[in-house]
Amino acid sequence: MTPLQSLAATGTKVWLDSVDPDLIASNRALGATGATSNPIIISDLLKTGRFDSDIAAFSKAGHDDEAIAWAMTDKLVKQAQDVFEPVWRETAGNDGWVSFELDPLLEDPARSLSAAEKAKRYIELGKKWAAGHTNRMIKVPATDGGLLALEELVAAGIAVNVTLIFSERQYIAARDGCFRGAMRRTDKQNVKTVYSIFVSRLDVYTEKATPDLSPAAQGQVGIVNAKKIWRLNREFWAGKGFALQQEMIFASTGTKKKEDPAWKYVEAFAGSDIETNPPATNAAVEASGRIIAKHIDEMPPKEVLNEIQSKVDMGKLEETLMREGISKFADPHMALIELIASKRGRV
Repeated sequence: MTPLQSLAATGTKVWLDSVDPDLIASNRALGATGATSNPIIISDLLKTGRFDSDIAAFSKAGHDDEAIAWAMTDKLVKQAQDVFEPVWRETAGNDGWVSFELDPLLEDPARSLSAAEKAKRYIELGKKWAAGHTNRMIKVPATDGGLLALEELVAAGIAVNVTLIFSERQYIAARDGCFRGAMRRTDKQNVKTVYSIFVSRLDVYTEKATPDLSPAAQGQVGIVNAKKIWRLNREFWAGKGFALQQEMIFASTGTKKKEDPAWKYVEAFAGSDIETNPPATNAAVEASGRIIAKHIDEMPPKEVLNEIQSKVDMGKLEETLMREGISKFADPHMALIELIASKRGRV
């Protein structure tokens, strides 16, 4: 058994944080059962030059730079969907999904859109990009506008991946919006929602914002926070009568410190729900030869939990990481459009 196969054997669904066709194929062979995309992933793929002929074809068809960005995203996500659709069918829709991120520019502060205006567009775009697809999951951020859109999206029969979650407050708001939408459905057996809780970014934050944490607590905040929310999620959906699992996605699972082993976060959440691991993380874990066991239900000692609770201001943490996250959300999409504009002249 390989490391990633052992991870899947614990009960974790391994979703690749990429829609690179080559990586999708190789990771599927290692046990990956889903994938996710974002503008950074699409940009990195287009930079390789492997898709210049597609850019040329879309340009010839009259697409402008932004339209090409969406056409390429749509094509690459659909190709990944084709690979994982057998999983989706075998699990009756519980696995085998590929996430499609909606327009990040809706969160661009320069646009000054109200929450209601953003929600309206998220609903329109979610319906547009989900139409005609079986195993495509629509990715919506846990911003004011994104949260406001969730009930309508879920009520419309759309599977959603709520991303940019850093705190319990955000998770509860997202979950409650999805639940309201689910309760309006006549096909409750098909409801599928997932909640992407970011992990390593919290530990990067606390190293700067809370340097007085003890060595035992520093580097554990992201794990403790995510596991607490995982437990809340399991308790909430238990006994609600939905056929499919409404799950947490453990995201941002790549380590940021050189001294941390590549499997730090991967191993911490082994045993349940979903991990969206970066390709480099999967490769490093696979190369380690380490056989991974279940750790999802383990917590640090009580004194570490008490220290984190007393010293880490989660409200300030959420505010800071959301501000940074929105920038990382919108800026890469603008960079993707600029990249396509520069390529059009050459291809």
